[in-house]
Amino acid sequence: MEDVLDLYEQPYEPGIPQICFDERPWQLIGENRIRIPAEPGQLQRYDYEYIKEGTCNLFAFFEPKTGWRHIKVTHQRTAIDFAHCMKDLVDGFFPEATLIRVVLDNLNTHTPAALYKAFTP
Repeated sequence: MEDVLDLYEQPYEPGIPQICFDERPWQLIGENRIRIPAEPGQLQRYDYEYIKEGTCNLFAFFEPKTGWRHIKVTHQRTAIDFAHCMKDLVDGFFPEATLIRVVLDNLNTHTPAALYKAFTP
């Protein structure tokens, strides 16, 4: 744990970004009823009923030291999707970096094997 804390105490180096990465499922919902417009002294009102429109997955990249962030929306969360996110991180967002430190949780798709599933060695 001390090693992780040491990373945040170091000064920012543009060539060595520290990126936090996580994902979460998200339910897509639609409106089922027409909203009742606001009137003087009354806020806009709407019913709590909604239509289920499916789900999606949100992949989030965040660099705490600079405030940079990016969200990628996908249909699902697989090892191959994770591998493509890592490729976007390296080739798209930080192509000039000499080293990228990525902070991940221990989800089963966050493995080096995911890169071999998606790309040829």
